[in-house]
Amino acid sequence: MSSKDGFASGFLVGTLIGGVLGGILGVLFSRRLEENATEEKLAAGERTEAKAVKGKTTMQLKEERIEEARRSLEDKIAQLNEAIDEVRQQLRNVNGTVPEAYSQRASAEE
Repeated sequence: MSSKDGFASGFLVGTLIGGVLGGILGVLFSRRLEENATEEKLAAGERTEAKAVKGKTTMQLKEERIEEARRSLEDKIAQLNEAIDEVRQQLRNVNGTVPEAYSQRASAEE
């Protein structure tokens, strides 16, 4: 009978330890799989609950991208306007024409 008692207690201890280790490994692997699935869904651009978990919806992301593009375009337009003004000033100096501001002042003084 002692061998049966040893077997039963060993079986119970093995079951408990196996259950605990299996539970821990299951939690770890499920988290990794869930994170990978969430990243794949975000990369695919699907609207899912995963995006809500990440904190922003698709619409918010699109609006932010549009706003960022608008700011970038405004900066580029401002740079182009400055470059155009510089070239215009250089051409006036090369052609010997007086800039409008000076010609208006001269006519106002007369």
